[in-house]
Amino acid sequence: MSTTTKSASPPGLQKPPGADPPPPPTARSGWRRTLRRDWQLYSLAVLPLLFFLVFRYLPMIGNVIAFRRFEPGGSIFGEQWVGLRYVEMFLSDPTFWQVFRNTLWLGGLTLVFCFPIPIVLALLLNEVRRRSLKRFVQSVSYLPHFLSIVIVAGITMQMLATEGPVNHVLGWFGHDPIRFIQEPEWFRTIYVGSEIWQTAGWGTILYLAALTTIDEDLYEAARIDGANRWQQTWHVTLPGIRPTMITLLILNVGTFLAVGFEKVLLLYNPLTYPTADVIPTYLYRTGVESSSFSYAAAIGLFEAIIGLVLITSANTLSRRTVGTSLW
Repeated sequence: MSTTTKSASPPGLQKPPGADPPPPPTARSGWRRTLRRDWQLYSLAVLPLLFFLVFRYLPMIGNVIAFRRFEPGGSIFGEQWVGLRYVEMFLSDPTFWQVFRNTLWLGGLTLVFCFPIPIVLALLLNEVRRRSLKRFVQSVSYLPHFLSIVIVAGITMQMLATEGPVNHVLGWFGHDPIRFIQEPEWFRTIYVGSEIWQTAGWGTILYLAALTTIDEDLYEAARIDGANRWQQTWHVTLPGIRPTMITLLILNVGTFLAVGFEKVLLLYNPLTYPTADVIPTYLYRTGVESSSFSYAAAIGLFEAIIGLVLITSANTLSRRTVGTSLW
């Protein structure tokens, strides 16, 4: 005969009625509690979210005209489905590939020269001990960022005009005037140089802020080990700002093909099209001036896909190599 033994808790250890612990809060209840507590902070994000929704995400619906024939005055979603017709058109268009190469050249040169210069400038400013000199250099280098693109382009064209200051200086050395603005081979140099002048100082702000987060004890330990200033910069300063550098590099790679449309449009002319015409300006002439909206939408969608692939690849490569990424 088998007996069943029931375990019973001693009378003194039995839980009184209603003494069970409350159930753990769910994700939904935790989110609601946080929203009620910090609703003032969350309200600050309403306008930015509306901006991105109205001006960034809703316009994506218009990409459908890249696959439909759009006629001005008709439906905003096109009149007739044409599939990949416009994609095949620009892929077989030699002008598009010339524009694509120009975009790669300008984007690559901008990335190679405009990305490291703010880092170098920030490191140099970090070594300046006279506060007045440091503030003066920062103010002078920040100033071009606050100028309009139109003013920057106007200053550039006036400086490089046939009768401008640059050609006057060349004339003192017996050199004939150079038509910088009309010569295709000079456009890339002019564009990259103006970008450096306009953005280098402003780009140092994030790096200077990152430099302030480096622990001074690390420099002290490096000095005790006999490291000079260059070795301290290489082994302490650069690793300290590496996350900021990687983040900005990934963002710059993502906008690799989105070169400065306004500046190129203001500086280029038909004589410099062979080296100056890029995808954004080609889209402007094709879509706005020639009213080929579907064709321009197909090219713009192609450019956006390439940008997405670039930023995703750069983020993945950065996460696997240095352990820093955007997501």
